[in-house]
Amino acid sequence: MRNEPTTTEAGRDYTAAYAMHYKTKDLHGALDLYEGVMSAYPDTHEATYSRTQIQNIAKSVVPVQELVDAEMEMAREHLEHDGQAVGEPAKEASPKL
Repeated sequence: MRNEPTTTEAGRDYTAAYAMHYKTKDLHGALDLYEGVMSAYPDTHEATYSRTQIQNIAKSVVPVQELVDAEMEMAREHLEHDGQAVGEPAKEASPKL
């Protein structure tokens, strides 16, 4: 985020989360604040920035293999939920006549 005055609530909340993350190194608190920004202001740039910062925190504290394993499990769950069993080829769209 640029060093511009934060004039919105979303901007102020994101700035507080960012400071907690990088200045005081309170990752638990920063996660909570980033989550709050995403919840309260979901359609803002600050929500997008918050998602990125949460990913940065996860990458800094969770072993890479654990992240990959979690992503694989989520992908499998979503594929099964969407009606595609794990191991099956992707369903092709039927041609339009």
